[in-house]
Amino acid sequence: MMDFESKIVSSMCKVFADGSNLKEMKETKLTGLRGETLSFQIAYRWNEQRKNYGTIEVSSPIKEKVRIRMVDLVPCEYPCHPERDKGYLAVTPGLYPDRLSELPGPGFPLIAGQWRCLWIDLAVDDDIKAGEYPVTLKLQSEGRPLCDAQITCAVIDAALPKLPIPFTEWFHSDCLAEYYQVDVFSDKYWKIVKEFVTAAVTHKCNMLLTPIFTPPLDTEVGKERLTVQLVDVTVLSSGPEGTQYEFGFSNLRKWVRMALECGVEYFEFSHLFSQWGAKAAPKIMADKDGIRQRIFGWETDASGREYREFLHQFLPALKKELDLLGIADKAYFHISDEPHMDHLDSYRKAWETVAGELKDYKLIDALSDYDFYQKGLVQNPVCAIDELNPFLEKRPEHLWVYYCTSQCIDVPNHFIVLPGYRTRILGVLLYKYQLNGFLHWGYNFYHSELSHYQINPYQCTDAAGAFPSGDPFLVYPGPDGKPENSIRQVLLAEAMSDYCALTALENLIGREKVLEFINEEPVTFREFPQDETYLLKLRQKVNKAIAENGIG
Repeated sequence: MMDFESKIVSSMCKVFADGSNLKEMKETKLTGLRGETLSFQIAYRWNEQRKNYGTIEVSSPIKEKVRIRMVDLVPCEYPCHPERDKGYLAVTPGLYPDRLSELPGPGFPLIAGQWRCLWIDLAVDDDIKAGEYPVTLKLQSEGRPLCDAQITCAVIDAALPKLPIPFTEWFHSDCLAEYYQVDVFSDKYWKIVKEFVTAAVTHKCNMLLTPIFTPPLDTEVGKERLTVQLVDVTVLSSGPEGTQYEFGFSNLRKWVRMALECGVEYFEFSHLFSQWGAKAAPKIMADKDGIRQRIFGWETDASGREYREFLHQFLPALKKELDLLGIADKAYFHISDEPHMDHLDSYRKAWETVAGELKDYKLIDALSDYDFYQKGLVQNPVCAIDELNPFLEKRPEHLWVYYCTSQCIDVPNHFIVLPGYRTRILGVLLYKYQLNGFLHWGYNFYHSELSHYQINPYQCTDAAGAFPSGDPFLVYPGPDGKPENSIRQVLLAEAMSDYCALTALENLIGREKVLEFINEEPVTFREFPQDETYLLKLRQKVNKAIAENGIG
């Protein structure tokens, strides 16, 4: 027998190479509703003196529904901010588990003296009948057994409903074009974008940031990012009486059709004004006098006549197009990202510029000063999760939440070195507080802070030391233009599945009884159980109650 150890651990357990944080999963029966994916890990340690490779064999009636990947260690040079709570798994630079990659040809690596993990997904598809299915995983090396890992997959005779709220991770297609070195709007570009959108939708993201103009996000003042502008603009005439424009929507139509094919349900359009105050216009390219050139940008006064007149021509044309595409009722608009109180006047001017044209559409912006909502400047505030109290006390009709680099003390987030339960708890909190949407800024941001330069996400996970590792992106740009998932992306999908399951149970037994399940322990955005056991037991109870009360 080879010198080998193994343990079954949950999807929320992040196993470091030295074995710290390793917590064996005691319950080896996983229950799920049709339409969700159940995940767990096999943690293993190879204690021989040299590296080797292992193979894994699956024995199960649902063998074809099992997917096996490796959990790879990734570099975290800036794992967390100096100001933090005590709940982080690590605070020093190092290699930590995050990326999920396909097994290489020789098999999974056996590295002397290190704990590593295999990631196991069980796809509970609609064609699986209710019942219990044994799953045995046999690990071998050089034809000799290492261990047998056994779990039971219990399928409940009920379907997981769709996520009832929008969930968006901002999609940066310029980063994809740059990383894969393809021309924007080339055939290769569209193929890659579709792969990444599909992966997002598969993991419960149902809203897509749509670059009608190049998104004015995380860009240094005076600088610009690669142009990814879906709307063609032509300057027809310009004179003392004003400028006349013509708009083409062929690329927008292609984008929307692609997104709908992937399963996207909602569309949010890139911000109409610059970030952090709405003081300028976004970069807008146009054909003018037969030359493609930038007509608006950082130098453009957002409240000036020229840009106002542009918007008053553009927005009616865009709205007509949205009607033709059949997505007007699924469309959301942004004014400016993360304005603060010292931006109130400029934000108000921007809002006044577009409020009339967009009065029948939903406006959302990430902001945390209640005054913006109180003064009627945003219908659907998107509040940072650590600034929620004023909004909960005087609850807007529609309230979203977000987190990013700054939400680093006591609250949920998906930094690489945070425990998995601090990512997955989000679904329970969204349900409990009846929040109307969730937003995060970094699905695939492969730049340094302020987009000074490109980074290699396999080498840099922190935007060049700007944000805690994991904040800038959820997926890695894998080979052949296909994304590689992270543990964090799967945990967010599990969080949203929890939300969906709670909703399903509410339809059966009522919201008050569901809240009793949740509130067996204190659960708020700043106070929630500090281990994975609570979430595992909660889903077991929820699934059992759904099975007992019966939905199909």
